[in-house]
Amino acid sequence: MKTSLRISKLFFRYRHFLYMSGGILLILIVLHLAFPFKPSISYSTVYTSREGSVLGATLNNTDKWRMEVQLEDVSEELITAILFKEDRFFYYHLGVNPLSIIRALSNNILQQKVTSGASTISMQVVRLLTPKPRTLGNKIIEAIHAIQLELSFSKKEILEMYLNLIPYGGNIEGVKAASLLYFDQSPKQLSLSQATILAIIPNRPTSWRIGQDNQAIQEGRDKWLRTFEEAALFPKTSIATAFDEPVNTYRRNIVKKAPHLTRWLGRKFQKTSKVNTTIDASLQFQTQTLTKRYVQKLHHYGIHQAAVLVIDNEHREVLAYVGSADFHNNRFSGQIDGVRALRSPGSTLKPFIYGMAFDQGIYTPQQKVLDVETHFKNYSPKNYDNHFHGSVSIAAALQQSLNIPAVKALDKVGLYPFIQALKKNGFESIGKQEHRLGLSLALGGCGVKLLEVTNLYASLANKGTYMPLRFLLSEQPTTPQTSQAVVSEASAYMLQDILTEVKRPDFPQQFLEKSNLPKIAWKTGTSYGRKDAWSVGFNKRYTIGVWVGNFDGQGVYRLTGAQAAAPLLFELFKAIDSNASRSQAFSYPERLQERDVCAVSGKIPEFFCDKTVVDYYIPQVSPTQKCTHMHYVFTSEDDMHSYCSDCLPYNGYKRTLYPNYSPALIAYYQKENIPFEHTPPHLNSCKAVLSDHPPTITSPLDRRTYITGGEAVQLSLECQTNQEVEYVYWYINDQLLKKVDSQEALFFTPPKGEVKISCSDDKGRNTDIYITVI
Repeated sequence: MKTSLRISKLFFRYRHFLYMSGGILLILIVLHLAFPFKPSISYSTVYTSREGSVLGATLNNTDKWRMEVQLEDVSEELITAILFKEDRFFYYHLGVNPLSIIRALSNNILQQKVTSGASTISMQVVRLLTPKPRTLGNKIIEAIHAIQLELSFSKKEILEMYLNLIPYGGNIEGVKAASLLYFDQSPKQLSLSQATILAIIPNRPTSWRIGQDNQAIQEGRDKWLRTFEEAALFPKTSIATAFDEPVNTYRRNIVKKAPHLTRWLGRKFQKTSKVNTTIDASLQFQTQTLTKRYVQKLHHYGIHQAAVLVIDNEHREVLAYVGSADFHNNRFSGQIDGVRALRSPGSTLKPFIYGMAFDQGIYTPQQKVLDVETHFKNYSPKNYDNHFHGSVSIAAALQQSLNIPAVKALDKVGLYPFIQALKKNGFESIGKQEHRLGLSLALGGCGVKLLEVTNLYASLANKGTYMPLRFLLSEQPTTPQTSQAVVSEASAYMLQDILTEVKRPDFPQQFLEKSNLPKIAWKTGTSYGRKDAWSVGFNKRYTIGVWVGNFDGQGVYRLTGAQAAAPLLFELFKAIDSNASRSQAFSYPERLQERDVCAVSGKIPEFFCDKTVVDYYIPQVSPTQKCTHMHYVFTSEDDMHSYCSDCLPYNGYKRTLYPNYSPALIAYYQKENIPFEHTPPHLNSCKAVLSDHPPTITSPLDRRTYITGGEAVQLSLECQTNQEVEYVYWYINDQLLKKVDSQEALFFTPPKGEVKISCSDDKGRNTDIYITVI
């Protein structure tokens, strides 16, 4: 009863003060709700590796280096030093510290000038967010906003704001930017000396300039270290070590560890403070160093640039991204991003043409095809060395990167289906060119990106399954349900097996004697005019794509996939995964089986096939034709001539096996002076006119237009015939020109306009073509 009476008397005595205080509090709450203080902080975008180390950064929208940092990412020494120096009672006030105000007023009155302030960390945050002249009115507003800040945010959040806004001179703000640019390390790794320096510079950011005023900074540091020592703020041993640490730091440039990638990401994440990439920092550094060092060796050949992409096969994460040999080399356009530049791929797309051919049941690896002079309507490709190789297996054609078999394969697979497959598997560049692409696509007649090609090869390492590349750890990986097949698992395995063979023309000679050679599957490519050199390889873990060349498109004699790109590919694999790759093998697909095939034709053996080889095949898909490389021929007993069914005698003949060469292969053997077993010539007295296999005119080409420019230009007349044909007759506009041997080239001067050209063999078979001469 007495206590209640005493409280009532106190309330009555101080009721006016209480009413006024309550009214003021109510007004503040209403003002806070009506005019909330909503700080907005613009940060730099910081790009980090998968481990968290900084790869690069961009300025914020006010051209400041202000990098967002969380409290747990700042060293305890720096936090302790800042709180001790700036606001010892930070955790005990509501934005304004009355004791500090009284102390500051007393000191200023006694000294007759402003010697100390009363700003709390919360008030400093307000001032840094909304800078205004230091007047009494602005101080009051600042105090009100500080209270609002305390009402809206936790102490941790306010302290983080302060750590992100502290000025450090020039356009550097915040402890993270200062730590990186002044000490080249994160704020979590600061020494006590460095933490003390960052705690005192904000008081004099213009007069204490790191790199210029280091002596003054050291004196200020030592003064505060003594203060810390007196207050027993840190262990004496730590303070002694801090005294001994020299102040020889300077302002650094922002790190650029993956500059091409961070610049590309910067266009997508302009308002994001932190972008955590999939890049492996150590692997990125290793790849950049090897690439730069390698290209320096090529300068005297006139080759100045390279680009490299390293992919983790399982998750399709980009682990290293090198857009050029040296980003800072302006002389050779180092800031161009070679990973995303459109370049001619050379032969790098050939494996996928053959892979689709395997899946369509067109070929198997050991099946033989002809690498001879061939014309595809208006397209007449040649091999890289201008030579042909006759009958070769698909595996050998791919390993030797022969052009005619690849174009034939694309013609059989279908140009349109192949283009659509590329589009579906990440080739955005192909989609923009598809209406002007032809069979030359097989040899690099298009523009693609190293990014696209490398990921396509990563699909071969992942059972033929395509998945989009991941650049950020926050991106969700593609699931098996959303991925799609480039080729079947069986075809991917066959291609991997073919491309692992080291006895190939594009194998880097400098690796022949090395015992720790990385076991990889790889393919090289060289663009027309030797302007682009490619080499893409993969094992179980990684896929690496290499492009070497000049960004200005200058062609160089040595600029080939084998000479310029493959050595760097092998160096990278040797450095990154040489040991692990040997212990990892691709699993054998359930659907893939093996069979014996004829060594001559690569088809199912017949009784006359005395040599066989083992070949892969896909049951119910792969071709099952039986071998026909030999056939029976009726000949005279002395083997002087052969018979057809129309001239076969009643007796005095025999049935003999002879090689069943195609006219194209016979023409190749004859042109290259390669001896082969001839079928005896057909009986001369036979009057039968054979309708099969008429001469094939190989020059000139049907329906082509030839421009002579008004001069008497000669054209070559050439044809392919069966081996029993000895001579042919050439006609121009139905007028006999000349009788010549079947393999002899005949030159003539064509008339203007449309010209009919006819070729008849000595068996009466005829072929006509038409050309236009202008």
